[in-house]
Amino acid sequence: MNAESDERTGESADGQDAELGSRAPEFIKSRRTLHLSWQVGVFVVGLAVVGAGVVMLPLPGPGWLVIFGGMAIWATEFVWAQLVLRWTKRKVTEAAQRALDPKVRRRNLILTTVGLVIAGVLIGLYLWKFGLVMPWKIDQ
Repeated sequence: MNAESDERTGESADGQDAELGSRAPEFIKSRRTLHLSWQVGVFVVGLAVVGAGVVMLPLPGPGWLVIFGGMAIWATEFVWAQLVLRWTKRKVTEAAQRALDPKVRRRNLILTTVGLVIAGVLIGLYLWKFGLVMPWKIDQ
C-alpha cells in the first residue's frame, strides 16, 4: 500500500477512513447557491490568513504557522487542501523520526557546538578589537 493510494481513497495512516470533501453543514450543502457562496467565503478567509502568513515570513511573526492555519481553513472545504495537509503532516512526521535517529542527533549536536564555538570566537575578536560600547554612547 503506497502513500498515494492512501490519499486518493481517503484512508488515513492509522487505518481510519477520513472523509474527503466539504465539511459544511448539510443545509448549506443541499442548496447549490448557498454552498457556492460558502466556498467563496472559506476561500477568501483562507486566502487572507495565508496572505498574512506570507507577509509574516520576512517580518516578525509565526509565518509558517499562520500559513498552515490558512491551509487548514481551506481544508474544511476543498479536497486539494486536505491532500496538501496530509502530505505535509506525513513529511513532518518523517522528518521528526529522522531527527530522533541517534546518528542524526549526534551530528546535529556536533554542528551546533561547532557553530556556537565559531560565533563565540567571532564575538570575542570583535570585542577585543572594538570593545563594548553601548549604542547610546557612540560618538559620531
